[in-house]
Amino acid sequence: MAIIPASRLGGRERARARFLPTTIDEVHARGWDALDVVIVTGDAYVDHAAFGPVLIARFLEGRGLRVGLIAQPDWRSADDFRRLGRPRLFFGVSAGNLDSMLNRLTAQKKNRREDLYSPGGRAGLRPDRATIVYANRAREAFPGVPIVLGGIEASLRRIAHYDYWSDSVRRPILLDAKADLLVFGMGERPIWEVAQRLRVGEPIERIRDVRGTAWPMTQAEADAVCAFPSQTVADGRAIELPPFEEVAPATPEGKAAYARAARMFHHETNPWNARPIVQRAGGRAVYFNAPALPLETEEMDALYDLPFARAAHPSYEERIPAFETVKHSLVAMRGCFGGCTFCSITEHEGRVIQSRSADSILREVRALRRMDDFRGVISDLGGPTANMYAMRCEDEKFESRCRRLSCVHPSVCEHMVTDHRPLMDLMKKVREAEGVKRVFIASGVRFDLAQLSPEYLRELTLHHVGGQLSVAPEHTSPETLRLMKKPAIDSYERFADQFRCASQAAGKEQYLVPYFISGHPGSTLGDMVHLALYLKRNNLRPRQVQDFIPTPMSLAATMYYTGLDPLSEKPVYTARGLREKRLQKALLLYWDPTQAPVVRAALLEANRPDLIGRGQESLVSPGPVEGKREISKSFPQSDPNAPKGKANQFAKAANRPGPGGPPSHRLAPRAIGDLHRMAPTGQQERNRSKVELAGTKTGPRTGTGTKMRTGPGMNPRKPR
Repeated sequence: MAIIPASRLGGRERARARFLPTTIDEVHARGWDALDVVIVTGDAYVDHAAFGPVLIARFLEGRGLRVGLIAQPDWRSADDFRRLGRPRLFFGVSAGNLDSMLNRLTAQKKNRREDLYSPGGRAGLRPDRATIVYANRAREAFPGVPIVLGGIEASLRRIAHYDYWSDSVRRPILLDAKADLLVFGMGERPIWEVAQRLRVGEPIERIRDVRGTAWPMTQAEADAVCAFPSQTVADGRAIELPPFEEVAPATPEGKAAYARAARMFHHETNPWNARPIVQRAGGRAVYFNAPALPLETEEMDALYDLPFARAAHPSYEERIPAFETVKHSLVAMRGCFGGCTFCSITEHEGRVIQSRSADSILREVRALRRMDDFRGVISDLGGPTANMYAMRCEDEKFESRCRRLSCVHPSVCEHMVTDHRPLMDLMKKVREAEGVKRVFIASGVRFDLAQLSPEYLRELTLHHVGGQLSVAPEHTSPETLRLMKKPAIDSYERFADQFRCASQAAGKEQYLVPYFISGHPGSTLGDMVHLALYLKRNNLRPRQVQDFIPTPMSLAATMYYTGLDPLSEKPVYTARGLREKRLQKALLLYWDPTQAPVVRAALLEANRPDLIGRGQESLVSPGPVEGKREISKSFPQSDPNAPKGKANQFAKAANRPGPGGPPSHRLAPRAIGDLHRMAPTGQQERNRSKVELAGTKTGPRTGTGTKMRTGPGMNPRKPR
């Protein structure tokens, strides 16, 4: 097949030539008769490293394979899956940068208004459970072609998992999708090994020993493997999780088995000592190899040196909102060793930090300068966490044996190297690069690490805060923070003091933007009342709040479903009903008049009618109550005629005093939180519970705050 010279292509065709083939005509224009690999994704096609399926496609193309991309196909028939012809090696199937159910539904199980990964933010361009639907359509289109699952949806649903939206436990996704292989994690190492072995003619059924992959097995094969189970971590033999039939029933026994399976699974995530895992389901089983080894710096650099067009495909007439967020940002690293229980980053990107070199990042800065709309402002230099760049265990012998789930909780590990100097050097080089005017840090800063380096904090406040800095105290309740694996609230307050001092020394008026959540396991309605009081006394006004969403495979999702802490097997209180979740969320918005009826209902439910009034300590004025009669007067705490509210079995917890006295005398550190940090493949902003504060000046203890005004033509980063 003849290659069409670029000189014979029109302007639109030349623009398309910068992208991976998306039609059979584009395949033929390259002189190819067929593709080796077809990648199917639930996202719009943006040729950028922040979009995971595209990153994998470019990675395979860079190693000599012929790769095409089908973005957001019409799943109502198999026709769209035939668009690029029959691939020689395999179909790679991904739901995209987000779990498809999380992408469509909110914590209240309502449809989201937009899909940030679709043209114009239009919803409805991908199916629910997209990985399963796409895999079945691909098989229908070309029977016999191997199907390899990947991406965050497949990765986080690889074992039997609780699904929040159906409120049930579902089988490993590999069995429901009837695929041949599943690649979990970021996927570059395993997908390349699989492609190489298929290219030399090895059948997909024999590719069973690749790290970072899972494959379906028969019951007889599972019996043979599990006949000699692992006895020690070092023996390399497989462990068997409780089967689907044991963990699926919504009974005390079933939930205890589910919690046990979660604990066993999470202790097998360190790639240096993880053992293979087997889980049975419905007469079959899935074998999970140990996780893939992390990439070295040279390998990370090679990924980001691939020829990305850094643009949405020219076939789109509307913008892709998610791309607008990251188009002028830089990814410095991947992975997170925080181990937060509500977070899925560790399960997908890994606990080991994988950093790019400064030279690689500076090459990307030069690529940014060539973009028509780049004006010298880099919107973010970071990753899942802003200040973990180049940090890792001091000695491989400790790292290879470690079974901890967090390197920073309950305290920073003595073997963790927390030196911020490599990051400071990188920040300086990027901001001094030609054509760069400002470099902002928009990724969340891990404040318990940042306060270990006053030099980093000075550098950050002097050069890289655009008026606001994102941090994540998550909660104030000691018990909830313990369940989250987050530092105590006084650690955040110490950081807030340091940030204020550093900002003053820099001669700048700057603001902290903490992230909070409602409804996290361990957080009672009473804890949220304490949180609302904390916010009011520190003049904090959250503008956007989301409920906790139990994302598949996270430890917090296990707590939500089972009511147990899987690590200790102790009971954990969880707000399971949508109504209580709504009440908890409303308390974070105590200041919003539209939320007042729900706030009053929450206070009555928590046995705190004394906070309904017009006094200085009141959270909301008298008025209508959601689902109840109107309250027309204030009630002092001792008033015998105060409404009792609905009988609440957790009234004791709601009214428990904090350190230093009851809540009316001294605010106890009680309740704040965060959502799901679904880390898309590559980078992309984490889908977490953002709480945008209304310009709260330098955090708690200042007692001051100003309301941030934003609008057209105004920079939301800089207060007026």
